[in-house]
Amino acid sequence: MSRPVRHSRIHWLLVLALATVFIGGCTMVQPRSEVDRTARTQHPLVAQASALAQSPQAADAAAIQALLAQLDDATLSSEAAALAQGDPLYNHMGRELLRRGIALPRPLERAAWQFDAGSRPPADNDGYRPPMKVAVLLPLSGDLARAAEPVRDGFLAGYFHEHRRRPEVSFIDTHGTSGGALAAYDEAVAAASDFIVGPLGRDEVDALFRRGNLSVPVLALNRGDVDPPAGNASFALSPEDEGSAAADFLAQQGARRVLVVSGGDAVQRRSVDAFRTRLTELGGEVTDVATSGIADLTPFATREGGIDAVFLAIRGNTARELMPRLAMAGLAGKPRVATSHLLQGTGEPAEDRVLDGTAFPGEHWTSGGHIPGLPSADSAAQTLPTARGGAARLFAFGHDAWLLTAYLEKLAFSAASEVRGATGMLSIDELGHVRRNPAWSTFSAGVPVTLDNAGRY
Repeated sequence: MSRPVRHSRIHWLLVLALATVFIGGCTMVQPRSEVDRTARTQHPLVAQASALAQSPQAADAAAIQALLAQLDDATLSSEAAALAQGDPLYNHMGRELLRRGIALPRPLERAAWQFDAGSRPPADNDGYRPPMKVAVLLPLSGDLARAAEPVRDGFLAGYFHEHRRRPEVSFIDTHGTSGGALAAYDEAVAAASDFIVGPLGRDEVDALFRRGNLSVPVLALNRGDVDPPAGNASFALSPEDEGSAAADFLAQQGARRVLVVSGGDAVQRRSVDAFRTRLTELGGEVTDVATSGIADLTPFATREGGIDAVFLAIRGNTARELMPRLAMAGLAGKPRVATSHLLQGTGEPAEDRVLDGTAFPGEHWTSGGHIPGLPSADSAAQTLPTARGGAARLFAFGHDAWLLTAYLEKLAFSAASEVRGATGMLSIDELGHVRRNPAWSTFSAGVPVTLDNAGRY
């Protein structure tokens, strides 16, 4: 019995030795798949975009998008999937995928945008945590002064309503400052401001964000081509916001396949692009983008899979002419959502009855909603010139700029966090852009009326 035992032991010793050699070899020679992964070379266009995104200066979103737009769908998707978690290029590639209606390999990354309020006193239970000293950069003289004044007065209305700790506030005229908005920012930094609101112009915002890492964080009051650097944010009453909000509105009604009808100007295209991006994020798709002048919409209405809803990025007078064609194509009973352009070219109830049932966005305060600390829009208009007519929208915008100043950390902490503002429910996306869920109205008997679910207030 002893010999077989010795043979067995020798056999297992040989197996163990061979295994040791094999394992040792594996430490020196990687499996082919691992070699392929580590030796993988980025597509040259992706490498260029990556260098822009990782630059210490702010990445120009338009330049990055121009590079990514040259990639075919398969390359864009595979290159995005290969990026590591936390790569600053991923959200740009994700946005391009969504713009094309292509599913993401993984969700957009919120960690790419953060906000540090550690130098401020502790937050109250509702998340109120304002800075210590705020500078507001606005063009209080010159051609843009008429737009800046209601923003300033709305900001102060929100500020003075707050009875808890408030920051010291100063206003700097970007038009009256030699060097414009960039010099105004430097002036605010030199004055020891720990938070800056503004500037207001698109070009000014881009110029400031191109500086890259800013020593004092900014809430810009417009949105240009440059995404906010980490720790900064932008807030705007933009066509992109309306497009995204329209996608949310339709998705809540179960619409997944949406026909878009657009007038085609630059602002309308921005709304349509944002609508497509958001709808894709929500699992839906834009079936077609038809121009408003097409006589027969039947080919679009009879796509395989059907049409659940229609999104209109056109003026009201154009929409009136479109309605009979939608009916002839069998789309009259489908949900319809439009941009605020729907109000342009309207005002005659007898003619506008054809628009009944078409939803469009607006500001909660100007739509008759109650905002704590603000009188009604009608009441404010009787005493404040800057809250009358078209300026009321900018007054509400300024009020919400104050709210964002005080609650920015709360919004940055979680994608689900929201603040109830005069322009709508406010949140922040993965790129540092403030998203606005507006109030919704519709036409009834040819007259605009507020919907019951306007803004979830």
